[in-house]
Formats: sequence, C-alpha cells, structure tokens
Amino acid sequence: MAPSFKPVEPFDIVVFGGTGDLALRKLLPGLYHRDLDGQLEPQVRIFGAARGTLTREGYQKMVREALKQFVKEADLERAKVDAFIERLQFVRVDASGDAGWDDLRAALEEGTPNDIRVFYLAVGPGLFGTICKKLAEHDLRTPGTRIVIEKPLGTDFASAQAINDAVGEHFEEHQIFRIDHYLGKESVQNLVVLRFANRLFEPIWNATAIDHVQITVAEDLGAGERAGYYDQSGATRDMVQNHILQMLCLVAMEPPASLDADALRDEKLKVLRSLRPIVGDDVRSKTVRGQYRGGAIDGKPVPGYLEELNGHVSTTETFVVVKAEIENWRWNGVPFYLRTGKRLPSRHSEIVIQFKSVPHSIFGEATGGLTANRLVLRLQPNESVKLFMTIKDPGPGGLRLRDVPLNLSFAETFHIRYPDAYERLLMDVVRGNASLFMRKDEVAAAWRWIDPIRQGWEDFNMTPKLYAAGSWGPTDATALIARDGRNWYEDAI
Repeated sequence: MAPSFKPVEPFDIVVFGGTGDLALRKLLPGLYHRDLDGQLEPQVRIFGAARGTLTREGYQKMVREALKQFVKEADLERAKVDAFIERLQFVRVDASGDAGWDDLRAALEEGTPNDIRVFYLAVGPGLFGTICKKLAEHDLRTPGTRIVIEKPLGTDFASAQAINDAVGEHFEEHQIFRIDHYLGKESVQNLVVLRFANRLFEPIWNATAIDHVQITVAEDLGAGERAGYYDQSGATRDMVQNHILQMLCLVAMEPPASLDADALRDEKLKVLRSLRPIVGDDVRSKTVRGQYRGGAIDGKPVPGYLEELNGHVSTTETFVVVKAEIENWRWNGVPFYLRTGKRLPSRHSEIVIQFKSVPHSIFGEATGGLTANRLVLRLQPNESVKLFMTIKDPGPGGLRLRDVPLNLSFAETFHIRYPDAYERLLMDVVRGNASLFMRKDEVAAAWRWIDPIRQGWEDFNMTPKLYAAGSWGPTDATALIARDGRNWYEDAI
C-alpha cells in the first residue's frame, strides 16, 4: 500500500542556480514527487533564479525535459506533470550584482504571497553571503523565511566561520538550514530508530561489546568533467568533514532527550568535541591519502586523476582513510575507521558495527569456528540492514557452524517508493524542522578536527599514494587497519 503524506503549509521556494545541475537533477524532480504524492497545496509556487536569459516558457520546457530524464517514466503522469510545470516561474537575477532583485520581489509579492518563503542557494559557497545580503537589501525577507545552503561550507575552519558569519548577519540561526543530503537517507534515519527503539541494541552499543566501527563511502566514478572543481576540495573536504562525520555522530551519540532539533544536535556536537585530535606523528599512523591512476572498472579501462586534469600536477587526495577515536566512557578503546574514495570497485555507502567475539568458545575447530557478530547498514544502493549471526548449519553429519545474515532489505520488505533524501529534507525545511540539518557549532567543531590533519599532511609532505582505479585504494589503507589486527569488511567476506 502506498504511504499517505500529509500536505505541508503553502510556500514559495526560490532556487538560486535554478538552471544548474543540482536543481534540474535533484531539487525540481524532488518537488515534483512531493506534488505527485499530494504534499504540495495548489498555492505553492516555485521560482527558478539564474543569470540566463530565459522566458518562463523556456524555463518550463527545460524543467519538463529534466523530469523526463531524472524521474521514472511510470511516475510521469501527464496531468500531474502539467500541473507541476504550471507552478514554475523564472526570474533573471544577477546573484552578485543588482540586476533582477526588484523583479524577484515583484514576482513573490504578486497575487497572494505565501507566509513561508524558502530561498535555496544551489550555487557556490562564495555567493552565500552576497545573496543573503541582497535578500536583506531588497526587502525579500519575511518572518517565515528559511535559507538553505549547500556544502561545501568553506575549505577550513576560518572560511567556514566567515561564511556562517556572513549568512548569520542577515538571518537568525533557526532560519538557516545547512543541508547534508546523507542525513535525509532512509537508512541513516533508521540508524536512530534501530538504536533507540530496540532495547536489545542499546545495552551493548558501547566499548564492552563493540570491537570497532567502519564507515565507508565508496564511488566507482572518477572526478571526470568535475575534476577542476574537485581539485579544490578533495576527498577529505568533500566527504569526511560532512557526510562521514555526521554518520559517525549518529552511531556514537548518547540518547537525546527527544527528537527535537537542538536536543539531537547537542548530542552530535558532544561527539565531535570528544574526537581525539590527530596531530603530530599520529597523522602518519592514523591517516592515509591516495590518488587514483589509470585502471579498470567493470573490465573497462578508465583514466587516472591527473589525466582527467589534462596532465596538471596535483596533490589532491581522491581517497582517504582516517582512524578516529572518541574519548569518552562509551567508546574508549573503540576505533572508528573512516574511508572514502573515488574509482573504487563499486559504489556503496555503509556502516559496519563489528562486535567482539564471545569470551570463550565451547565449539571445537572441526565445527568451522566462531565468527563475531556484525551489524551492517547499507545506505546506498539497495538500502538494507543485516545482522550477521552464527547458527548451526542444517543437516546430519556433526555440528557445523555458519555465519548468516538476518536481512532487512527495504525494497523487498516495503514494496513502495519512499522519498529521496532531498524530497524529505525540502519538506523539513518548509515545516521548520531542523533536526536533520547541521548547526553552526557542529560545522565549526568538524573543521577544528579536520584542519590539523590537513596541516599534518602539509608539514610531513605526505603526498597521496597512488592506487589503481578499480582497487580498494593504496596498500597503506590495508596496512593501517591490519596493524590493529583487523580487516576491512569486504576483505572479511
């Protein structure tokens, strides 16, 4: 049975960068799906804002083509598409200049304006402060205004603070929604439910029972046409500082008093502040940088990173491993192995909770031996939760032990299409629910932990180790976890 979605309050949304890749690939298809499921009231209006010279009809045609490309054909109901397209308007606005802002205000004030006004900044972070200033100067703010800003939020602590200060000069903290689409994923939110709605997990969710945690975000694609942009960030800024640290927080945080936004974010902040700093020689022993060279993915040759940069010399990492440690009672002695990279063998994101072995085995070696329990949360693709347990292998001929998963596949269990991360997060913005969005002090704490690592790489001249595209990164990544007597999850199965 299809889920029932309650309509949200009527709102106006202005997407700066409305003709860009994020808007056409994710935001507008996401809004269409929410319309398809009945969550958008007839009064909802959607404005694309960009510097291009488009008419309203031209923009509507552009979005219609995007829907054909990024929405499944089965969901493209003609009447629904037509109704959604009619919501769209286009305003030519120079984000860094003065042209178009009065036109935008006139368009928003036409007819009966909605009380809730969302400004989504699908543009580079260098424009965040400028756009917010223009919104204030041209009297575009309302009491119901929300501002949504995308990552990357700066390149280090200082630049992130400057962006936050520039945005905060014109908007209150409760109006600012720093989006991390990973937090909108169904399986990420299920992590909170899994921990705090099931009594069997919380008593053993600590150093007494858990040996270590692995968090992996792997991509089989390279930087490709985005290589020039990617070279300014690298894997650490692009993935670790935001996505991966946010997942670490959800795994490691204490139970919040409620799901209230600040209660949840207070607990995540405690985790970030409890991370043991990685400085000095620890940078050598607890981190690995890598950069892919040419190789093969699915049997097809692919170029190396420097080839995608047209031969330019670069020390930007496309792969990184960090051994993180949390200095508190719950997690003392439990390492968190964080790993992300491009041009790896497959595209997947997962969290592996590796439990300790039983203290004593009563089973002989002839049974096949014991395997420690493992909880695996697959975030993408094919979202699932697997709990690996040891059971008796059925049949006569003696006792044989076998490691098998209790497998909850979301697709096989629920048989429905559940909202994409951006769909859910957009509706939370409209509702004013900031639970799944980062607070200013969270961003600052994450950068304070990341900056010394990057400084250490520079101080020790730790240039990235090369690894073949299609492999699991440089051999140093295997050596890092092997020194602790452990294996990466895919090596253990």
